[in-house]
Amino acid sequence: MSRADHFWQLSCFDELPSTSDYCLDVCRAGHGAAGQAVLAYRQTKGRGSRGRNWLDAGQGLALSVVLDASHAGSDALGGWPFVASLGFYDGLLRAVPAASSRLMIKWPNDILLDGQKMGGILIEREGDFVLIGLGANLVSAPQQSMVERPVACLAQCGCVPDVKTVAQHVLDGLAWWQLEWQQKGFASVRSAWLEGAQPLGTPLVVKGGTTYEEGHFAGLAEDGRLLLSMENGMKTIATGDILLMEKGA
Repeated sequence: MSRADHFWQLSCFDELPSTSDYCLDVCRAGHGAAGQAVLAYRQTKGRGSRGRNWLDAGQGLALSVVLDASHAGSDALGGWPFVASLGFYDGLLRAVPAASSRLMIKWPNDILLDGQKMGGILIEREGDFVLIGLGANLVSAPQQSMVERPVACLAQCGCVPDVKTVAQHVLDGLAWWQLEWQQKGFASVRSAWLEGAQPLGTPLVVKGGTTYEEGHFAGLAEDGRLLLSMENGMKTIATGDILLMEKGA
């Protein structure tokens, strides 16, 4: 039996405006509980990170979960994005193993396929709970004219199982990595995350407000901050919008 079988209580809906908003409402009403998971087969007002909308291209993954904030590892409260992205990444690979050479995690928690965005994560805090929303293009991707950056879908790697099966694989991954963080600390999470991330030396751009900096990916600091190798030395990045650059661009 998988960890997800006893860790989660999964509720499925034909349609919701936003799975994350649904979880927020449940928590604010005093009915939130760690282990709740909400899957919508259609999402009409999905939310992404940094105030962006998440567009539902149809037959995609729209999944949100509620976790106990006190179940964080003791050494890095900022570890939730890494736990979430590892669980997401592992779950997608379980769903479509043929994607193993093409999927990649982009700091801190986007999922890329062949360098194009395929999945994203929204993490919010509500009282004693951490809410994690996970969206992925499974069978199709939004029209390129409707999004800021190139996008991809998991079906580009082969046959994709039904949405509920994919969600259960992702839930299993989330349960695994939360427990790993609790028991072994952030170092174990950090090591696994680096294995799934862009290779060291990948050219990156960091954007944030008026900030625009170019450098090369040099790994993660012990607390999960991004290390950016620049001409004038190493810089540690705590937040920002990260873009991959084509080599030689």
